[in-house]
Amino acid sequence: MMNDTIIHAERELYLTLLALAQTQPSAYEWLSQLPEWLNNIKNKSNYAHAPAYQAAVTRLPDISVDKVDLDSDRLTVDATLSDSERKQIVALLQQLMPWRKGPFQIGSSQIGSDQSQPIIIDTEWRSDWKWQRVVPHLGHLKGRRVLDVGGGSGYHGWRMAGAGADTVIIVDPSCLFYHQFMAIRHFVGSADDYRTHYIPVGLEALPEHSQLFDTVFSMGVLYHRQSPFEHLQQLKGQLVKGGELVLETLVVDGDSNTVLVPHDRYAQMNNVYFLPSVAALVGWLEKVGFSEVRCVDVAVTSRDEQRRTEWMAYHSLQDFLDPNDPRKTCEGYPAPKRATLIAKK
Repeated sequence: MMNDTIIHAERELYLTLLALAQTQPSAYEWLSQLPEWLNNIKNKSNYAHAPAYQAAVTRLPDISVDKVDLDSDRLTVDATLSDSERKQIVALLQQLMPWRKGPFQIGSSQIGSDQSQPIIIDTEWRSDWKWQRVVPHLGHLKGRRVLDVGGGSGYHGWRMAGAGADTVIIVDPSCLFYHQFMAIRHFVGSADDYRTHYIPVGLEALPEHSQLFDTVFSMGVLYHRQSPFEHLQQLKGQLVKGGELVLETLVVDGDSNTVLVPHDRYAQMNNVYFLPSVAALVGWLEKVGFSEVRCVDVAVTSRDEQRRTEWMAYHSLQDFLDPNDPRKTCEGYPAPKRATLIAKK
């Protein structure tokens, strides 16, 4: 039997889109495609691990939640867990490894017996660090409709809701990340008034030129796209006129003509295609029609921000760098540096 959490979350998504369609007719196209989008992620022939992931979510116990904090660096579901509940939850959440974006906490942090010790999902990425770099530069999110492209487990989407967004829709085609989101949804419950939703598709699957969102985030996606200009056009098509794009991506040093195209792999990733300089990226955004383009942050990724943990036990940044020169990747390219740009449609 499918977990009631997933059923309820999908129903709330449908109702959100239906309400939106009353004033934004383009949302009807989303509604018409929604059943296919949701059914596809549960198809074992497409996603072999889907039944196991779904079973893990289904078996999560109901707990008595005291408070949910979506606006803390460690997204926190405050609850007192029994020892058996804690062990059961840890075992089930470990079946959804690797956890890459977070961190999350389930349980009370009060000092006491082992029964009160919280479950800390210490993810590969300290995604809160990225959020701290981005959020001071946003106009505001309160009351806005937000699209989070490539949102992973949903950590940043939850933070957007915590910052006051009226509606957040996360899109990411990963079957694992979809079920990680549903696991967190199980514990968050209705604490966000069901403002945070997840559609398990990529940006390219969405109807073009929907113009539904006040703010669109694309963080850590552009360098995975074989056609960066097409990605930027797709992002623009989801924004209302005057809407705000938040774009975070890998960059390299250089002038407006500098773009690194890795020959094979970059930091052991075989799906990295274009790393522009900040100046080149500004030009790309302006070329597709964005205005008021500004770079608000540039940060070298540290081994404290991206690292191996007990919740992500595979290779991480320290394995991707030159052991003799951490300023370079193991392939000899400049080590990962990320820039955040904000632009208006």
